[in-house]
Amino acid sequence: MHFTLERRLPTPDLSDVVDRYWVVRWDLRGRPSFRQDILPHPCVNLVFEPSGPAVYGIPDGTSSHHIAGAGEAVGVKFLPGAFSPYSRLPALELTGRVVSFAEALGPEATALEDGDDDADARIARVEAFLRARRPAPDAGITTVVDAARTMREGPPDLRVTDVAARHGVSVRTLQRLFRRHVGVSPKWVLQRYRLHEAAERMAAGEAKDLASLAQDLGYFDQAHFGNDFRRYVGVPPSAYAA
Repeated sequence: MHFTLERRLPTPDLSDVVDRYWVVRWDLRGRPSFRQDILPHPCVNLVFEPSGPAVYGIPDGTSSHHIAGAGEAVGVKFLPGAFSPYSRLPALELTGRVVSFAEALGPEATALEDGDDDADARIARVEAFLRARRPAPDAGITTVVDAARTMREGPPDLRVTDVAARHGVSVRTLQRLFRRHVGVSPKWVLQRYRLHEAAERMAAGEAKDLASLAQDLGYFDQAHFGNDFRRYVGVPPSAYAA
């Protein structure tokens, strides 16, 4: 196999911070390189790559990675908002950027880069780092993490007003909390999850009628759905489905 993706769950004591760990391995030696386009989730990722370690803020659209030769990337995918108390940068300043470990987490984070070792060792270092710096409980961050989970797991036609009501806050409060701890609005996060749902249904061949899909996802009409999908995925829904 030329390309593999492995996902690992965090240990229980970090399940309120880390969504999952992921390990990508590839071997294209003797084969053409290619560009991998990714529709990111609304999360910060801490990544060890052959080009060097980096912290990836939430991109506005798709992100692309040039894959060549052989290598491995190890990532830590944080829950939406859960990176905020560890970061030296406000969430808004991290959105759309790729920065060094030191810039995002402080000079002591450079110790995470030590050693040219395997995925297990890198994940263990990150876990130890997070445990040693676990912040005091924050009701605002808990609300954001729980609200984002509701968005991800709830029905596709869920609205921001529904999410706010379910978690006992006003829409304005939810917007303020997401701006502070996630770096994007709750509407943006909800839209991103809807686009992931759309892409997954189309990839599985479960969305033959795009007008019905748009309605299922809570869009006013197919045109609005098509515009959002094209903007963030890079191709029209019909082309992606084909």
